[in-house]
Amino acid sequence: MGASSLIVLIIAAIAFSGIAILVSRLVLKPTTNKQKGEPYECGIPTKGKTWIQLNVGYYLFALIFLIFDVELVFLFPWAVVAKGMGWVALIEIAIFFFILFMGFLYAHKKGALKWI
Repeated sequence: MGASSLIVLIIAAIAFSGIAILVSRLVLKPTTNKQKGEPYECGIPTKGKTWIQLNVGYYLFALIFLIFDVELVFLFPWAVVAKGMGWVALIEIAIFFFILFMGFLYAHKKGALKWI
């Protein structure tokens, strides 16, 4: 797959999404009502202010989860070619896990993994 395939894929994605939006605007009639402007929260009507400040610890916990979840994206291709590469693949993955473990220790030391 070359650059031309990537360009065709991008153009096709833009075309399909544009056509879907155009068809939905042509077929559906626009309706506005008060309920569409309200935030949806499990079907329960909100009372008071809906904009509240959340603790930053929740975001840190989510980011740490994403970092360790994305490691799987790199682990699967390594597992496919590991047998053919031999000891080089083992050393590379050991370095990769060492770096991840150091990140885990840093996050644990900073208290990012404590549930609030």
